[in-house]
Amino acid sequence: MRFLILAILGFFAIPSAKAQHFDTFFRDSTVRIDYIFAGNSRQQNIYVDKLNMMPRWYGKRHRLAQLPVEGNGQIIVRDHRSQQVIYTNSFSTLFQEWLSYPEAETSQRSFENVFLIPMPKDTIDVTVNLRNNRREITTSLTHSVSPSDILIRQIGKDKTPYEIIQQSKDTLNCIHIAYVAEGYQQHEMDVFLDDVNTAVEALFSHEPFKKLRDRFNIVAVKSPSKDSGTSIPHDGIWLDTALGSHFDTFYSDRYLTTLNLKQLHDVLAGIPYEHIIVLVNTDNYGGGGILNSYNLSMTHHRSYKSVVVHEFGHSFAGLADEYAYENEQIPMYPSDIEPWEPNITTLKDFDSKWKDMESVGAGLREGAGYSLKGVYRAYEDCRMRTNEHPEFCPVCQRAIERLIRFYTDKE
Repeated sequence: MRFLILAILGFFAIPSAKAQHFDTFFRDSTVRIDYIFAGNSRQQNIYVDKLNMMPRWYGKRHRLAQLPVEGNGQIIVRDHRSQQVIYTNSFSTLFQEWLSYPEAETSQRSFENVFLIPMPKDTIDVTVNLRNNRREITTSLTHSVSPSDILIRQIGKDKTPYEIIQQSKDTLNCIHIAYVAEGYQQHEMDVFLDDVNTAVEALFSHEPFKKLRDRFNIVAVKSPSKDSGTSIPHDGIWLDTALGSHFDTFYSDRYLTTLNLKQLHDVLAGIPYEHIIVLVNTDNYGGGGILNSYNLSMTHHRSYKSVVVHEFGHSFAGLADEYAYENEQIPMYPSDIEPWEPNITTLKDFDSKWKDMESVGAGLREGAGYSLKGVYRAYEDCRMRTNEHPEFCPVCQRAIERLIRFYTDKE
């Protein structure tokens, strides 16, 4: 599927889409669609698991059929009668990351994935597609959703306790972030709230978040765990926590994630949220960030503030890692394809990246996207490169600001 670049803000639009008001097609509530992605490196499949309905809609209300970043997959909603595209969003998944590992060549696995769309007034057709690192669609599923379907499960009436940390200036045109407690027992919720405030202040000490702070609505969700901490498989430690998080994801000892996305969204049902930051009660170093899925970070390591902000760069803005491995080349980005991430380039389409910023110091530094050769970043250092650098580079700042304005500027 081709995408047209909107020159002013760099957004992507579905060519058949027409501008429309939110109220034309949607109600102020949310359809949560649970999917199973399954397969191996040769063949992938998408299955619908459950349909759920939650009160209120906390996602975008403008530019409904436009994408600010392409992502590794997309969900596209069409009006069933006219086939007009009325909503779209992009995402990345752990499943697609797993497909790049050798295990996917010999084994098959399934992964939970959850997407939120506004509740339609009439029947819609929902298409989900997954893409490889050549930006080619590898599998796709289209299914219909009728708002009158009696088997859509209603959730969100019994809410997990939460506190409002910051209220946005305009609660209808803002970015909703929910911080979720993982590995905190009930008596540790004061510690969790302190950790939330630390993360919030760390995020808003960085530009452009700092100058646009009043566009964010933030809550802290106090989901209690039976055990304190998180699972550490390489030490034989398995704990009973709210989200079942663990280190050693894909056998990488620092990769801290949860695979239980339905459980995560159950915790959030009925609470104002769109973007998710999971705080894990551990002093072991680790974390992870997945575009439009979640950012997950340890809280009691000395690098906590740097890591939670870095991972939000992934989960919120779709920024790529700008570091490279000295001893291991990970071929995430083919040299003959321009990556969709805004802060790295293979020079196949440098004009679409930061070529226009060369006069303000942006250049080409080889070594990014886990590769020492063939992938370039703009500056020597950045929050997306090292924990020690105090800020996002100007290229990343521009990408983040465009995204914030995409969500919050009124048309």
